[in-house]
Amino acid sequence: MDLLNEHEPQGAHQTKKATASGWIGSALEYYDFFIYATASALIFPQIFFPSTDPKVAIVASLATYGVGYIARPIGAIFLGYWGDTHGRKKVLLLCMFLMGSSTFLVGLLPTYNQIGWLAPLLLVLLRLMQGFAVAGEISGASTMILEHAPYGQRGFFASFTLQGVQAGQILAAAVFLPLTYYLSDDAFNSWGWRIPFLLSFIVIYAGYLIRRNVDETPAFTEEKQHGEIPKLPLIEALTFHWKDMLRVVLMSLMNVIPVVTTIFGAAYAVQEGYGIGFDASVYLWIPVLGNIVAVIVIPFIGKLSDKIGRRPPIIIGALASGLLSYAYLYAISIHNVPLAIAMSILMWGIVYQGYNAVFPSFYPELFPTKSRVSAMAVSQNLGTMITAFLPAFFVTIAPPGTMNIPFIIGSCALVITGLVAMTAFSSRETYRVLLNDLGKPS
Repeated sequence: MDLLNEHEPQGAHQTKKATASGWIGSALEYYDFFIYATASALIFPQIFFPSTDPKVAIVASLATYGVGYIARPIGAIFLGYWGDTHGRKKVLLLCMFLMGSSTFLVGLLPTYNQIGWLAPLLLVLLRLMQGFAVAGEISGASTMILEHAPYGQRGFFASFTLQGVQAGQILAAAVFLPLTYYLSDDAFNSWGWRIPFLLSFIVIYAGYLIRRNVDETPAFTEEKQHGEIPKLPLIEALTFHWKDMLRVVLMSLMNVIPVVTTIFGAAYAVQEGYGIGFDASVYLWIPVLGNIVAVIVIPFIGKLSDKIGRRPPIIIGALASGLLSYAYLYAISIHNVPLAIAMSILMWGIVYQGYNAVFPSFYPELFPTKSRVSAMAVSQNLGTMITAFLPAFFVTIAPPGTMNIPFIIGSCALVITGLVAMTAFSSRETYRVLLNDLGKPS
């Protein structure tokens, strides 16, 4: 494929359409995924897992958040195969439909008081469906944008995938703000929490309208025309690119930072068992403000990675955000709202984006066109699946009443982010490699 002739005006137009599709689609889909995360910390312990022991309810609720990640490797295998054999566009439409449907159904679930243990069982099943669906979103959207993007600007354009994810998280937290502020606790607990989930019908309709008009990528089209699409792309990736897949698994452990910020941090700040006493409507502003800053920062870091490489921002972002997790959790522990907001903005909104803005270009660049979606989806989702059980693990090792919770959890975060930094250092640089050479060792 001749990159110099690939992006004429029509190519530039498709680059913008693919980027817009990736941004909006990821925003809508991750809105769905993260309203569950927010609800699992704020409300699900009370309505789906009632217990006389607050610790038991918190652990059970956060464990269902992690359950969604069990299905992600399975979804990645299926959706990665679909994306590599049927096209990037088709897999993104399928992801959107599955995610929107499962999230909408969560909003219709009866509570534990209405049907007993059948309620959390159904909740777990729908969370598994969510995890299956979201497994192909980032890899599919990143690949779609990357393969439409001009040489020398792949980092910039691919970063919009994660800008969309951050925007979706803003929507996920922000949609709860007016509900927790204007509704009484009884009203919110009985029906108000359902509204964000029922709004997910918009995801299915809007996502279809947005993504149906994007062309398939030139790279995939060329592979298909030449008959070079493997029957089993994952086997191809595991045979020839297993080392880079392992690197992506380890680097994806950076998901520990959003876990500390938005999941454990929320439970630590809000749940009665910990005794910190943050009001839910106040705490929700912390991830919202951090994500607003992230949305602004991401494209600048993506563009920077086109100039200095993919590895430096990831290494610096990993180490610095791990160190800042101590300060963030300490701010919560002393109930200092301004300091918690400042640390969230610094750790989550700025420093963490050194990783978050770059991996949508770096990961797919490690793999060839024929197995790109499968290789990225499976390895990234294996890594995030591991981190998904960290909230329940954190509550277990630092339950209510434990001393030095910021030190314990902050140390865990720093060890993990240090591993990420070492893995990124061991990876090869990809930002100057031509599209038809991607996935080949330099």
